[in-house]
Amino acid sequence: MDSDNSSLPRRRTALIVSELSRYNIDIAALSETRLADEGSLNEMASGYTLFWKGLPANSRRIHGVGFAIRTKLHQTLLESPVAISERLMTLGIPLEKHRYATFISTYAPTLRSDDETKDHYYATLRSTLMQVPRRDKLIVHGDFNARIGFDSTIMGKCHGQGRRR
Repeated sequence: MDSDNSSLPRRRTALIVSELSRYNIDIAALSETRLADEGSLNEMASGYTLFWKGLPANSRRIHGVGFAIRTKLHQTLLESPVAISERLMTLGIPLEKHRYATFISTYAPTLRSDDETKDHYYATLRSTLMQVPRRDKLIVHGDFNARIGFDSTIMGKCHGQGRRR
């Protein structure tokens, strides 16, 4: 579908895995995927498998998390990523001596989200973190939608432009 001879625009998934391949990245957390339901897709040409969890197809899809994993690595794993919600997904990679590296892909609610949504997200995140055995390595990555007010000049290049309303 995404060939150099095509006049069609490239799919988002093909663009993502192309960049991952260019930087030689084996595992990447994905945020704001906006894909419906839960699924996986093998991008054969670039050698990545994508996993995602989003809201149902009949919902406004503004959330979504996932992982992009080099297919050769994914084939060696005992299990695929586990979707907890459209905001949290985990991936366990076996290490030596019965230990795992547990990756958590997250997409936190924004400051403007209602308190119930934020409370539910942080309770689910806490529960997920508590289930990871202490002997395991824990890697949490994603979009925490952190803000430090509206003055972006304070943090220079580390802080994006906030919107005033």
